[in-house]
Amino acid sequence: MLKRLLGGRHKSTLSEEELMKQLDISKLPVHVAIIMDGNGRWATRRGAPRSFGHRAGVNALREVVKLSVELKLKYLTVYAFSTENWKRPREEVNILMNLLVEYLYKEIDELCANNVHINPMGILSELPPKPREAVDMAIRRSKNNTGLVFNVALNYGGRSELLKAVREIGQKINSGEIKVEEINEQVIADHLFTKGQPDPDLLIRPSGDCRVSNFLLWQLAYTEFWLTDVMWPDFGRREFLQALLDFQKRERRFGGLIT
Repeated sequence: MLKRLLGGRHKSTLSEEELMKQLDISKLPVHVAIIMDGNGRWATRRGAPRSFGHRAGVNALREVVKLSVELKLKYLTVYAFSTENWKRPREEVNILMNLLVEYLYKEIDELCANNVHINPMGILSELPPKPREAVDMAIRRSKNNTGLVFNVALNYGGRSELLKAVREIGQKINSGEIKVEEINEQVIADHLFTKGQPDPDLLIRPSGDCRVSNFLLWQLAYTEFWLTDVMWPDFGRREFLQALLDFQKRERRFGGLIT
């Protein structure tokens, strides 16, 4: 199982065109999730400030979103800023927030032209004023778009998401809206930030780490993992295509057997 889990570690030597030719469009994952990791280390190894890596990571995100649109993927979820990231130095947090604002205002026209629906998810009320304004703008501008659903996890944590769900369900029990015995998996799913969406089929994690980092703890129950040592700023279209190709070779059993 470990070998299967780490199957995506090797960087492909094939060109983007060669990888695209191998791709079976009918077998693409419906929902892809990505932990965008390695920006700071990428910059440090080059003797540059961590901010340099975060900016390069934005360019990588731009290419992944473009390819997702080209391939007509249904859902893309990226881990942009976790509830734990507030522990980082104030200067770095400010840089990340400023990059978020810059990205949304700079990319919104093209995203809307490509029919992308932007769905920020997390405890958005705790964002600083300018990032919150940018997020509200992106939601408003893209709310009627019907193409790729682009989930951007901001001030997001899997445990805080589950805690939110438990509290909301508890309130409904207290008010008599639902009964304890009526609680099932669907009830819980309906109180998550991803309500109404399928669980991710594929999770991509660059940078060589092997953990979920408090990301989509409920939703990743049967998600296929694809790991690579490539740092996020170096993650491009070829790496994304290789992840999709490897996914197509997996046998998804969901706890059962292939008959």
